[in-house]
Amino acid sequence: MNEAKRERYLVTSALPYANGALHVGQIVGAYLPADIFVRYLRARGEDVVYICGTDEHGVPITLTAEREGKSPREVVDYWYAHIKNTFGRLGISFDNFSRTSTELHAKNTQLFYQKLKEGGYISEAESKQMYSPTEGRFLPDRYVEGTCPVCGYKEARGDQCDNCGSWYEAYELIEPHSKITGGPVEVRETTHLYLDLPKFSERLRNWISGQEHWRNSVKNFALGMIEGGLEKRPITRDILWGVPVPEPSFEDKRFYVWFDAPIGYVSSTQEWAEMVGEPDLWREYWQEPNAKLVHFVGKDNTVFHTVVWPAMLMGVAEDGDEPYILPYDVPANEFMNLEVVVDGERRAVQMSTSRNLAVWVHEALDRFPADPLRFYLASILPETADVVFSWREFQARVNSDLIGNLGNYINRTLSFTERYFGGEAPRPQELPEEVREVFEDFKEIEGRYEKRMLARRPREAFSELLALGRRANQFFDASAPWKSRKEDPEKTKTTLYACSALLGSIAYHAAPYVPEAIERLQEFFTGPIERISDLKLPEEYRVTGARPLFARIEDKEVAAAEEQLLRALRGEPEG
Repeated sequence: MNEAKRERYLVTSALPYANGALHVGQIVGAYLPADIFVRYLRARGEDVVYICGTDEHGVPITLTAEREGKSPREVVDYWYAHIKNTFGRLGISFDNFSRTSTELHAKNTQLFYQKLKEGGYISEAESKQMYSPTEGRFLPDRYVEGTCPVCGYKEARGDQCDNCGSWYEAYELIEPHSKITGGPVEVRETTHLYLDLPKFSERLRNWISGQEHWRNSVKNFALGMIEGGLEKRPITRDILWGVPVPEPSFEDKRFYVWFDAPIGYVSSTQEWAEMVGEPDLWREYWQEPNAKLVHFVGKDNTVFHTVVWPAMLMGVAEDGDEPYILPYDVPANEFMNLEVVVDGERRAVQMSTSRNLAVWVHEALDRFPADPLRFYLASILPETADVVFSWREFQARVNSDLIGNLGNYINRTLSFTERYFGGEAPRPQELPEEVREVFEDFKEIEGRYEKRMLARRPREAFSELLALGRRANQFFDASAPWKSRKEDPEKTKTTLYACSALLGSIAYHAAPYVPEAIERLQEFFTGPIERISDLKLPEEYRVTGARPLFARIEDKEVAAAEEQLLRALRGEPEG
């Protein structure tokens, strides 16, 4: 690709909390779609950096630490390593995977705070907060539980109801109590710092209204938040684990995790720039107007990435400071539920990490290779609506689409070339009409694939990948090389040459979804892995030692995975 025409992208995925294992709902929400998009951009030769890291502050961390009798540092160190390893096993290809407990990140958070304060966007105010007389301390919101004042859900946490999604103050809960001791709590006054979001309302409204390429659900949600009236948001909490607040009399408080977490994107990019030996390179991705910042998140993170975080970016770039770019796109995905088989009946249930009712990624990878998992999850990415994870559907999709469609075509082409023609498919002097026709069909399908991928719709692009496989199989069947190899060997060589070119295109478009398989393919398939539309026909394709790329998923494997979910639903211990 011409260097002058390269697009510059900074792609992020929501920072996972370092207090538990990853489940498939998180993967389809923020990580797999981002990784597919990034791998696609890299193959095109675009300038792209993909960063992430663990979110290591906030009450969930301290709750885990208290429950396990550990320090918060011990908790985050363990889960950082576990999460990073899981991402690696799944083939999520970050350029840098950082963490928010670094000294660099603390300095960045305090710098953002100072800039926002200088701009007049920070205020101090008394607030009501829950206090536990038994424990002798103020309780952060998530240490408080009670009945939701909106929907009546009895296990609502102190800042947001997981059942209806409503926001409220902890003191608005009905019958609130301490999550740690179960004891009563009472309302007391405490002082906190606030981000003045209302001051950004008009700028946010104008900016969001102009984002014609955003998903309607994301755009409408963000505009609805603004039209409903933004309120000041507290940026500090009565907690001792987190980034210190550089203000006198705030020694026993830390920055609220929602405030410091998105700054982690900047910190991780700076860390990456240091790693590649160009410390100022991060600015090209955060401060160059032509750079495109793309945040892949689940829909529960929409408000932070479309309203709160952009406001922070607007606020820190004033009084002559170099401005930060605002998000180019926020592809927020919907949620995933689980299919559980109970007494022969299949039913969809909501994931519950507290009940161990989830498909944990590290356990799934113990059962199956990464590529089949990636393939199935890509086929059901929740781009427009909630989806259901089903182990039976996983088996069916892998065996029929991955193996029966794509794998079947690849195996037929490779094995036929190697078995009957010594692994060589030389270029013919001219391409017959039927070959030119299938090439044109491929170009059309590739165009649709590219359009969907550039729109951050990898699930829709996935359907075009399957279309490529179907069209290639049709060509193979219509050409019938098993018949023509005896009657017209030269025609068969031409067929296999064309099939090899189609294989290269399929591999190119499949690589973002099943990268490990395509790497193995290149061990025994010699020829360009690229789009038909870009193809400069090589002298020949060669095959040596070809072997199947994928293994079928067996009934007993799926039955064992389903049984694990059923035990979790019943509350039974594992084993």
